[in-house]
Amino acid sequence: MGKTYERIDGRLRTFIEAQPVFFTATAPLSADGTVNLSPKGLTGSFAVLDELTVAYLDFAGSNAETIAHLRENGRITLMWCAFQGPPAIVRVHGRGEPVFRDDPRFSDLLARFPAIDPTAHGLRAIVVVTADLIRDTCGYAVPHMAYEADRDLHGKRFAREDDTSLDAYFTKKDHVATSLDGLPGLPLPLPPSPRPSTSTPVPTPTPAPAPAPRDG
Repeated sequence: MGKTYERIDGRLRTFIEAQPVFFTATAPLSADGTVNLSPKGLTGSFAVLDELTVAYLDFAGSNAETIAHLRENGRITLMWCAFQGPPAIVRVHGRGEPVFRDDPRFSDLLARFPAIDPTAHGLRAIVVVTADLIRDTCGYAVPHMAYEADRDLHGKRFAREDDTSLDAYFTKKDHVATSLDGLPGLPLPLPPSPRPSTSTPVPTPTPAPAPAPRDG
């Protein structure tokens, strides 16, 4: 059986921070709306802010479904699973908010991600998630797979963009300013990106033991 946690700390936090990939799930309120599931990677783009709050950097892409759904209703689930070591799946169910470049909180939040250069990836928002429910399950059916390295393609693609050309890129995409279901997505024109308030490098996390395996 799975276990419910009151907070993200200790071994649970270590496990989450060490995973090279996680997944986000959101949906609109409409009964026939498009459910969205996205993989998230890139070392240094995720952070635990406190025992009930996590955040990740939302980079340039051809869609903005997660942003649109969060702007409409705030519901989000994050999931991590162990591809190496003991089997485990951890989910954080909560409420999310996209913090955009012109938000007064943006620079301070960006300082919580010192291990990655966001300018190379077309950073467009920081998604902050407050946990309502934290659970683990066994993960017995998740296969063993080896992490080799982050792909460098995203950085190579968007490092050549400045704020003006990035705004033009987003504007010409059909589902960045609006979602697949017509919900408001990324607000455009794109504001200039402020620099983080601090930039002290931190070491990259190393793989950590998973939470104790649980049936179910």
